[in-house]
Amino acid sequence: MVWQTIKNIFSRNKLADHMPPVRGKLTAFEPLHKKNWFGVGGPAEVFFEPADSDDLSFFLKRLPDLPITILGAGSNVLIRDGGIPGVTIHLTKNFAPLRVERNLITVGAGIFVSELARVAEKNGLSGFEFLSGIPGSVGGAVRMNAGAYGRSISDCLVSLKIMTPDGLIQTLDTADTRIFDYRFCSLPAAWIVLEAVFKGTPAASSDIAKKMAEYKVQRDKAQPKGVKTAGSFFKNPAGLQVWKLIDAVGMRGARVGGASVSLKHANFLINDKGASAADIEALGNEIARRVLDKTGVRLEWEVKRLGVKQ
Repeated sequence: MVWQTIKNIFSRNKLADHMPPVRGKLTAFEPLHKKNWFGVGGPAEVFFEPADSDDLSFFLKRLPDLPITILGAGSNVLIRDGGIPGVTIHLTKNFAPLRVERNLITVGAGIFVSELARVAEKNGLSGFEFLSGIPGSVGGAVRMNAGAYGRSISDCLVSLKIMTPDGLIQTLDTADTRIFDYRFCSLPAAWIVLEAVFKGTPAASSDIAKKMAEYKVQRDKAQPKGVKTAGSFFKNPAGLQVWKLIDAVGMRGARVGGASVSLKHANFLINDKGASAADIEALGNEIARRVLDKTGVRLEWEVKRLGVKQ
């Protein structure tokens, strides 16, 4: 209902007549297929790239009652073909302040985690090497508690600065172990991560660079490159490796429409022949169904589904 109502409003009137006046980018029906790594999906009903946190706060305090979706770098999401109803907020490099003070690194939500890893290396701070090959922004990585090689971003996180839906800013101490779990963050979906503070361990930059290079070699051997993918598709069940489960049910190389399971790594779904979001979702659902039927293990999606089906 909200989706059709907004379409009708924008078909008759200018966007500016119904949205708060802002300094950032504000558009209607913004295409999103170029803003996610799968390269699929419909438009954002309302798309907002705030100029800074003040601009975002002003917008939220005056926004009509509409659903809000936060979109980061789009590296771990599947945007459905019907697009995203309501307001989609995209944080850009305007949300990427970066400060290093002793063993603490403060970064904005818009910075890429790979850049965080490089900054840590240059400043002789260890503990971030595992982030060097993870795509996506800091805000998105915090939201999914991204990780690799036995570590998660919450392991080095000290505090977060967030904005609530009413435009107010809060600082959270992330020492509370209830906030994070494996590929999970319990913060309310409507809270927007603005900034994060991380703590590293002093070490020689050469040693840090060596470990990052070793991780790169491992990734290049195991993961597909140069394809449209969102990375690991399912979470690893406790004590198990999901790619082995997918192999066990014969789904490596399986296809639905333009989407297929990577031959190189069975937990990577790829858009290799002009897939729709529906193709990718159907393939993911079929994998989960077969694994459950044949092994009794229920797979949980790591990739986040956003928006509505067409």
